[in-house]
Amino acid sequence: MGKLFGTDGVRGKAGTYPLDVPTVRRVGAALVRAMRKGDEPIRFLAGRDTRESGLWIERELAFGIRSQGATLTSAGVIPTPAVAYLTPKKGYTAGVVISASHNPFEDNGIKVFSGAGEKFTEALEEHVESFIADASWQVPPGDTTAVEQVDHRPDYLSHLRGILPDTSRVKGMRVAIDCANGATTTVAPRLFQELGFDPRCIGCDPNGRNINLRCGSTSPEQLANLVVEGDYRLGIAFDGDGDRAIFVDDQGKVVDGDAVMLLCAKQMKAEGRLKGNAVVATVMSNIGLEIALRNAAIDIARCPVGDKYVMEEMMRRNLSLGGEQSGHVIFSEYLFTGDGLATALNVLRTMAATGRELSDLASEMTAYPQVLMNVRVERRVDLKTVPAVSELMASIESRLAGQGRLLVRYSGTEPLLRVMLEGQNEADIKRWGQEIIDAVKQHVGAAV
Repeated sequence: MGKLFGTDGVRGKAGTYPLDVPTVRRVGAALVRAMRKGDEPIRFLAGRDTRESGLWIERELAFGIRSQGATLTSAGVIPTPAVAYLTPKKGYTAGVVISASHNPFEDNGIKVFSGAGEKFTEALEEHVESFIADASWQVPPGDTTAVEQVDHRPDYLSHLRGILPDTSRVKGMRVAIDCANGATTTVAPRLFQELGFDPRCIGCDPNGRNINLRCGSTSPEQLANLVVEGDYRLGIAFDGDGDRAIFVDDQGKVVDGDAVMLLCAKQMKAEGRLKGNAVVATVMSNIGLEIALRNAAIDIARCPVGDKYVMEEMMRRNLSLGGEQSGHVIFSEYLFTGDGLATALNVLRTMAATGRELSDLASEMTAYPQVLMNVRVERRVDLKTVPAVSELMASIESRLAGQGRLLVRYSGTEPLLRVMLEGQNEADIKRWGQEIIDAVKQHVGAAV
């Protein structure tokens, strides 16, 4: 049995390994074994998105958990960040979410939150995997039984309402919301109505198979058309499990996580809420974000791709804002994981405080052209030890001179060298990227 936990929990096609019945049961049992401390009771809170496989995976996970003397209670269909928030709030030992986020309905996954509401660290995941791999114990056979259900949505909604303390400036604001036929369908329409908005919701009719289907944060075209045709102030598109949000401004232009981080960082700084005067972004965030933050006298810290790495860097530096271009944005004063609804309310809070439209706020960041190139390699060589390549890279970085960025790295999963360049002139960066590819082929060797 190989490594089960990837960058965002256990993922796969529902019904096949690692999301087959025996493995799901064993994951549940192993979680209990890994978290056991003496005779302390172990209680899990579960949440899921709207995939048709979510119910049976929840039952099988509960079976494995119960087999080791622990309990699992289900909050039903609810966003991933709700489980992260409710787990410590309600005193659960850990939280589990059954979701494959923005993937199609055939996929599913299991991700785990600690009792503090934070995503499991790699060390904890490896600890669980050591129990899964231990052949000295087995999950006893048996049939699944009903899982206890509880409605914790009012507590989560109350938590979110605190992000927008003054609703006087948003009363009657017309907003379009795309729930991706996913987990936010159970909370988003109610939240925006209670806050006094005039919301129009699409992607709010899940049938178990239409989650993320031509809707949500990965397909905002329908929402963009609705915003323009219906004259809405903005559109908000969530993904299947509600931990990210992508926006559409009043002109129908998509506003991604980089622009959101910029406008929220500036507002948080003005309000004295930007701890450390810095933002965490991944290596894939556009150089335009870095330049715009620099112009606002705000620092940036880079980390590897993945919201758990963003979280870890924020915790290490004690920062209050970080995120990814994809719309995963973390506001640590509310939660140490991405929350699409929290992101939406922070954007709306910024619009209300400044009296400006989203299109105006987002225009302060210019996304620079970006090129991505790959070359297959036979072996991984430290490019610093290859003078012809390292000197060329240093020359290109000097040409960029703080107005662009070069990132060269090996893929973690494939025999590929990835070259990413950003700069003001697309023709230049394409040419420079090809120069690096050619030098690697000549001096390192490329796979046939």
